[in-house]
Amino acid sequence: MITEIAQIDVKPGSEKDFEAAVAKAKAAFGRSKGFHGFELHKSIEKPQRYRLMVKWATLENHTVDFRGSENFTEWRGLVGQYFAAPPDVEHTETVLTT
Repeated sequence: MITEIAQIDVKPGSEKDFEAAVAKAKAAFGRSKGFHGFELHKSIEKPQRYRLMVKWATLENHTVDFRGSENFTEWRGLVGQYFAAPPDVEHTETVLTT
């Protein structure tokens, strides 16, 4: 299992609209190959900063299957207008859990 972690800074004052747009995008993710769920976290110290954590079966399910799909286009169409800058994205794999 791979976790995509996207740090997303949104434009000031757009936080609630961004959160609503991510909720609408749930269907686009749900139709995607290898998708296993996501969580959206909001920073307490920096309320315009979010971390979207998406579970994928494989790295390619995100980087190839999702990014090359209409689902990605739908996602960006819903949320892109709120971005203050392009998201910073990285992928992790779990090496220890409790």
